[in-house]
Formats: sequence, structure tokens, C-alpha cells
Amino acid sequence: MIFQLTKRMLMETDKRLLFKFAYNFGWKGIGAVRAFDRRVRKGEQFPAFLFLSITNNCNLKCQGCWVTPSVPALELATADIENVIDTCKRHGSYFFGIMGGEPLLYKGLFDLIGKHPDCYFLIFTNGTLLTDEVAREMRRLGNVTPLVSVEGTADVSDVRRGGSDVYSHAMHALENCSRNRLITGVATSVCKSNFKDLASEKFVNELIAKKVHYLWYYIYRPVGRIPHPELTLDRNEILELRKFIVNTRTTAPIAIVDSYWDHLGRALCPAATGIGYHVNPAGYLEFCPPIQYAKENIRDGNLSELVKKSEFLAGFRKMASSSSRGCILLENPVLMAKFIVDQKAINTSGRCAGIEELEAMKCCASHHQPGEEIPEKHWAYRMAKKYWFFGFGAYG
Repeated sequence: MIFQLTKRMLMETDKRLLFKFAYNFGWKGIGAVRAFDRRVRKGEQFPAFLFLSITNNCNLKCQGCWVTPSVPALELATADIENVIDTCKRHGSYFFGIMGGEPLLYKGLFDLIGKHPDCYFLIFTNGTLLTDEVAREMRRLGNVTPLVSVEGTADVSDVRRGGSDVYSHAMHALENCSRNRLITGVATSVCKSNFKDLASEKFVNELIAKKVHYLWYYIYRPVGRIPHPELTLDRNEILELRKFIVNTRTTAPIAIVDSYWDHLGRALCPAATGIGYHVNPAGYLEFCPPIQYAKENIRDGNLSELVKKSEFLAGFRKMASSSSRGCILLENPVLMAKFIVDQKAINTSGRCAGIEELEAMKCCASHHQPGEEIPEKHWAYRMAKKYWFFGFGAYG
């Protein structure tokens, strides 16, 4: 599998992009995690990675999306993003996930990326705006990878994404990426309506044929204006998804990504470790994108000091890691709501519902299933997760 994936990368991608990926993302990413580990051991905090939602503007209306578009669109100022990136680099962190809304609607995005050739950027996109021209610009920059969202077959995608011909647009986006020899990823949020289509050998093989190099599986979370809780996976489906991921990693020449399990198959929550945080379009510093509450804003001071002194972030890490290894938003939204109220946190969603959304959520299954752990089978994933992934004593 490793040999075949390596061969694919060498044959299908621009060699300059491969070097940027290996050095900016791979080598520097390992260094960022090691630096994070050292900070944790000394009782200090600063994330190894940061996710930036640069705009709440979007051209789709997806089920379970936490983003609430506004008129005019809410966007992070370029100067604020620059300050955040510079602060992260001083702490040895060079990887940034660029989110939205739809980040390709943000004017000046590629100018911003071009100013930081020593960093690596992952753009979460629905693919509808990923034209050949955009793909060519990504190739020119070299330090960026597109992660295109695919939510099932053509019919299911239109329902899930709240648009028309969304699937075909995503496929065209992948063709544009392939034509320009980009390192390309696909992300999918697995729910009841797309489970059989996406957690399948057929789907994986189709992506490989389209020269996709990594596939990132998410577990659907019923949040936002149109949460659709009926789409939430049950315990057996989550366990089936885990088995599929572990088994596929041993055979398919494509990198399979998750952010839910360690090398032993134990559940984890990245936000509970503090390894990564999220900045929303208004500048608020959040533990993760779907939980839209905060007490700090990057416009109020230096990011390093905000993280270091935040009782809110520290309180969440303690509460989340002591209550479960899984997703507290799914497992115990009432406890999450109580924590938010006790902390007097600000509703950063842009919606009036606020805490009522959390209190109305029902407890759902998450990836924490004690006694059902499935360790990684492939040595490469086992080693990568053990030495360069999450954990770091967050769960005692």
C-alpha cells in the first residue's frame, strides 16, 4: 500500500509540490507536534495547528452546517490573519486549515498564502468554485492542498448540500486538480443517508481513479440552523466505519485520514488535548468549529497570550477530557450547555438561538465505545498516530 501510494504521488503530482508537502507539512508538522508535546509537559499551551474560518459567506446550505451567512459577509481581516500566522510561526506551527463558509469566496486568499511560502495551507472547499484557473494558481503557489467535500451520490449530495448539481461540480473540481497535478484530498461527513455509498470500496476506488491522494472521514454532527438529527450515526454504524477505515488502510493506495482514534483505537477529542483550535470569521477563538462559543478574540491581544491565559479553553480541556474520550457535543450536549452558561461565554454563531440549540440536542452516539477499540493494523498509521498524533496525557 505504501509503495503504491508513493508511486502514485510521484507519478501524479508536481515534484515541486511534493517537496513543499514533504517539508512544510511533513517535516515541519512533526516538529510542530513535538514542540507542542514539550510545551504540554512543561504545563504550557499553544496549538500545533490552527484552523481559520476566514468568511461566513457560502454558496450552499448544507445540512448540519454550523455556519450562518450574513449580509454583508463576516470576514477575518487580512492583517488579523497575518498576525495569527506570524505568532504561530514563532511557536513552530506552520500548518493552517482554511475554512468558511466557502473560503474560495474570500478575495485575496491566494495573495495571503503567497506571503507565507514557509507554511502549508489546507483549503476546505465544496468544489463549486475550484476552476482550472484556481487549480493553476494553487499549483503556482505550491504550499496549498485542496480538500474537496463529497457528500454521497449525485442525488444525496444535492440534498445534503442544499444545492443543484453539487456532485458534478465536485467531480469537475477533482478533474481540475488532477490536470494541474495537485496533491488533492476529499472530505466527507458520514451520516445515515450516505453511509453505504461513502464507507465502501467502490467509493475509494473511484477517488483513486480520479487521482485523489487522501480521504478524510468525518462523523456527522447535527448542529446549526438545519441540524437534521435523524442523520446521526448510531453506535454500530460508527463501529462499522472504524472497521472500514482500519481495513482500507491496509490495502488502498490512498491516505485515509480521521481525527477520532489513536493507534490503539481509543477515542480522542483533539480540542481536549489543545493540539488545535479554531478562529471564526469574527476573530473569536473557539475549541472546535461546531461549538460556537468563546471568551477571547484575536483582535483583543496577542494569540499566544490569549491561549496561555484563557480559563475558558483550559476549563474545556479539563471538562471534556474528564467526561469522555469521545465528542462531548454528541454525547452530552446538556453538560456542554451548562459549562457554557457557567463560563458566561459569548454566542459566536451569529444565530439568536444560542444555548437553546445545545439544550435541545439529544444525546447521540460518538466514537468513544469502551471495550470495542480497534487498533490500527498498518504499521505506518500505527507509528504515525503513536508518535505524531494526539493524546499527550490529556486523558490521565
